[in-house]
Amino acid sequence: MSTREAYLQTLNSNAVFEHPCMPLTKILSSGSFYYALDSPWDLSTRLAVRLSRDSRIQYDIGVFDERFVWNEYIIRSLLDFREKLDPHERQDLDRCQFIVLAIQGYVGVSTMALPAPPVNAAPVIATLSLISRLGWKRAGTRFNTRGVDDDGNTANFVEASTETILSTDQHSVSYTQVRGSVPCMLFLHLLSFSSHSSSTVFWEQQGIQTFGQRIQITRPQASQPAFERHFAHLTEEYGAIHAINLLGTKENEATLTAAYAKHLYQAKGIWGDQLSITHYDFHNAVRIGGHDSIVRELGHLEDIGDHMDRFGFTLTDASTGEKITEQHGVFRTNCLDCLDRTNFVQDILSRKAIEQFLGLVHREWLQASAFWTHHRELWAENGVLSDATKSVSRAYINNFQDKNKQIAIDMFLGNLNNQTQVNIFDPVRDMVRKTLSERISEYSSTRPCTIFVGTWNVNGRPPSESLIPWLYPRDSEPDIFVLGFQEIVLLTAQQIIQTDPEKRRAWEHKVVETINDRSKSSGEYVLLRSEQLVGTALFVIVKSELTSIIRNVEGTTRKTGLRGISGNKGGIGVRLDYHDTSFCFVTAHLAAGHSNVEERSTDFWTITKGLHFLKGKTIASHDKVIWLADTNYRIDLPNENVRSLVTERYYDPLVGSDQLRLAIETGEAFAGYDEGPLLFPPTYKYDVGTDNYDSSEKMRIPAWTDRILFQGGLDLSVYSRAELRGSDHRPVFALFRTEVRIIDTIKRAALSRLLLETTLAAVPGEMLEEKFAALALPSDTDDLPAPSSDDLNWWDKLEINKGSLVVSPPLLEAAPANPFDSPGDSPLSSCPSSDEELYSHAADLPLPITPEPVTRRKINTLGPVK
Repeated sequence: MSTREAYLQTLNSNAVFEHPCMPLTKILSSGSFYYALDSPWDLSTRLAVRLSRDSRIQYDIGVFDERFVWNEYIIRSLLDFREKLDPHERQDLDRCQFIVLAIQGYVGVSTMALPAPPVNAAPVIATLSLISRLGWKRAGTRFNTRGVDDDGNTANFVEASTETILSTDQHSVSYTQVRGSVPCMLFLHLLSFSSHSSSTVFWEQQGIQTFGQRIQITRPQASQPAFERHFAHLTEEYGAIHAINLLGTKENEATLTAAYAKHLYQAKGIWGDQLSITHYDFHNAVRIGGHDSIVRELGHLEDIGDHMDRFGFTLTDASTGEKITEQHGVFRTNCLDCLDRTNFVQDILSRKAIEQFLGLVHREWLQASAFWTHHRELWAENGVLSDATKSVSRAYINNFQDKNKQIAIDMFLGNLNNQTQVNIFDPVRDMVRKTLSERISEYSSTRPCTIFVGTWNVNGRPPSESLIPWLYPRDSEPDIFVLGFQEIVLLTAQQIIQTDPEKRRAWEHKVVETINDRSKSSGEYVLLRSEQLVGTALFVIVKSELTSIIRNVEGTTRKTGLRGISGNKGGIGVRLDYHDTSFCFVTAHLAAGHSNVEERSTDFWTITKGLHFLKGKTIASHDKVIWLADTNYRIDLPNENVRSLVTERYYDPLVGSDQLRLAIETGEAFAGYDEGPLLFPPTYKYDVGTDNYDSSEKMRIPAWTDRILFQGGLDLSVYSRAELRGSDHRPVFALFRTEVRIIDTIKRAALSRLLLETTLAAVPGEMLEEKFAALALPSDTDDLPAPSSDDLNWWDKLEINKGSLVVSPPLLEAAPANPFDSPGDSPLSSCPSSDEELYSHAADLPLPITPEPVTRRKINTLGPVK
C-alpha cells in the first residue's frame, strides 16, 4: 500500500459527515430561542399592544409582531394555509400546536414575596419578568452584521421590552426600551476575509476585532434615507424617541458619533422634539468614576430625566385588564456592538422606571433588597459580560467562528442565496398570481429612467486624466451611473491574497468628483454601492433624490480564477429595486489568452450560475440585466488583416470573426443577450499613452475585449468608446433608456381579491380565462376635478343639466359628511324662534354622555416557556 493510499484510508475512516441541518440545530439549541406552550400567549408582542387588540384576534396565533418571529420564513406557507381554513378547522389546527412562533432573545421570570402594607400582614406575591426580543430583519453575529439596511432595519435590534413586566394581584406595569446598532450603514473587513454577498452598508470596520477597531463611513450621503426610515419605523411603533449614544470620543468611535449626530440633525425637521439624543462617553465615565458613577450620573442628566418623566410607563389593572396609563416614548440605546455598555445602561433605566411606579403605588418596596436583587440578576442574565477573560474569548470566537454561525442564521431566516421557500400547493392562488402578473399594467404606472454604463480595464494605474470624455460623451444627465473596472490593482500574488482597497477608493473619489463637478445644476450624485474582487470593481452612482426610492441594494462576487479558488478573474454583481423594477449589473474579467475561448465561456456560465443574492435571487431573476466586462474575447483573423481593416474603419469582417458574437450565435455564452452595433475601433491592446496598437514583442491582435451586453427591454441609444489613453485598453460606454414600474398596492390588492372571489365562485365547467378577461377594476370615483387655472374654471369640465352642475352620485357618497351638520331629527337642526321655544326644546335634549372607561382586556400571566 502506498503512502498516499494509506493516508486516504486513514482520512476516510475518520471522516465525520455532518447533517446539513446541524448548524441550524446548534443555533436553536443555544438557549436563546423561546416559545410559549399556551397558544393565547404572544411572546412576540409587548403588553401595551396586546391589550389594544380586538378581543376576537387577541388570542389568534396568526396575529403577531413579525419583526421578532424568527421562524416566520419556515412557517409562512403554513400560516397562509391556516388563513384559508374555516374557523372551526383553524381551531382544530391550533389545538395540535403544529405551528409554533419562536423569538430569539431572553425571557426571565422571577416570583417573590414582598412586604404588604401594615393593614395586611400577608405578603404580596409579585412576578418580575424581563423579555428581550431580538429583531431578525438584519440579523447576524457581532462582527458580521452591523449598521442599517436600505429599509431602515438595524443590526442587533432588540426590543428589550424590559417589559420589565412587574405583576401583582392589583397591577401590571410594563416598561419598554429598544437598542440597536448605529443606523449608519457599514461594511466589515476582517483580516483577509471578504463577504461573498451582503446587503447595502454604510460604515466599515477594519482589522482584527479585539480591543481596537478602525471605522470608516463609506456612504455618508446615501445613508440619510435609510436613517430616516429607521426612525420613522420607531416613531410609528413607539412614539417619541430619545437616543442614548454610548460611543466614546476617541478617534475610532468619534467618526461614527459625528455621523450619527449629523443624520439626526438633518432629520430634526421631520420629527421635531419627537426625536432627540444624548451622547454619553461610557468608557470615559467608567475610567473616571467607575460603574457606580454611571448609576448616579444618568439620573441627573437633564435630558434623560425629563424624558423619563415624559415617556412614563404602561400600567394596567390586573383584575379587570383596564389600561390606566400608557407609555408614550422609548429610549433607544447603542454602543458599538450593543452588548455590555448598552445592557448596563438599560438596566439602570429599567430600575428608574420601576422606581417611578413604586413611588406612586408601593413606596415600601423601594427599599426591598430582595426585589432589586432579582431585577439585577435578570438583567445580568440578559447579557452583561464584564469579565475581561470572557471579553478576550468572545473577541477570538467572534472573529474566527462567527462566519459559520452567520451562515446558520441566514439558513434559518431564508437569506442564503441558494434557498427557495417551500410553498403549499394552492392551484387557486397560483392562478390568481399568474393572472395578476399578466395584468400588471392595470394596477401600475411607469416613469422614464436613463442609465449610463461604462467599463474600463485600467491596467493597474491610478486616475491620471479627465474622465469627462468617458462619463459625458453626450449632453445628458443619467439617473444612474454604473461603472465596471478591471485590473484596478495589479494582479500580483500579494493583491490576490489580501487586496488593498485604497486604489479602488481613489477611483471612487475621482469618478464621483467628476460627475458632481459636471452635474451641479441637476443635483448631487452619491455612491450607492461599491464592490471589489481583487482587481475587478463595480460602482453604482445615483442621483441623491433617488436614494429614497431605490431599495434592496445587494452586492456579491464569484471567483473564477484557478477553477474558482483565485479572484484574479471573476465577476461582481450588484442588484437593486428602483421602485418596483429590479436591476442587476454584472462586471467581470474573463479568462485571457487568444485561444482560450472555451475557458471564457466557462467563466461566463460559472458567474451566471454561481453568482447569487439573498433570498435565492440570481442574475436571471431580475427584470433588467446589464453586463459590463472585459470579456477577453478576441478576433479570429491574422494580425495584419485586423490592423489593416481597423485603419480602413471597415469593421464588418472583424465582427464576423469576433469570438463573442460567434459564442452568442452558437449559444455557448451570453445566449439571449443583446449588444449594440460595433461601430468603433477595437479597444485592446494599445501602447499606453498613445493611439498605437501593441508594438511590443508579442504584437497582440487588436480586439473588442471590453463589451456591454443587456436584456430585459432596455432601449440602447449610444454604444461607443472614449479616447482616454491612461491604459492599454480604451473605455467603453453605453447609454440606456427604459421604464421603471410603480405598483399601486391598493389597486393590486383589489384586483387580487376580485380574481380570487371570481375563482371561488366558479362552477365546474366554467371557462375562468373568459371570466377573468371580462373583469375590470372599478374606475376611480373619489378623484376630485382638477383645480381652476387662469384659462379654465374647475366646473367647466362638469356636465351641465339645465343650468345645474351634475356630480356623479358615487363621488357624493364617498364624500365625508359635514361635521357641522346635525341630523334631521335633532332638536338642534333648526333655530328656535323664541326663548320659550328654546326652553321647551331643552327639555327634549339627550342626557349628557357618561364617560366610559377604556375597553377592558384580560391580562395573561406568562405561560410555560421553552
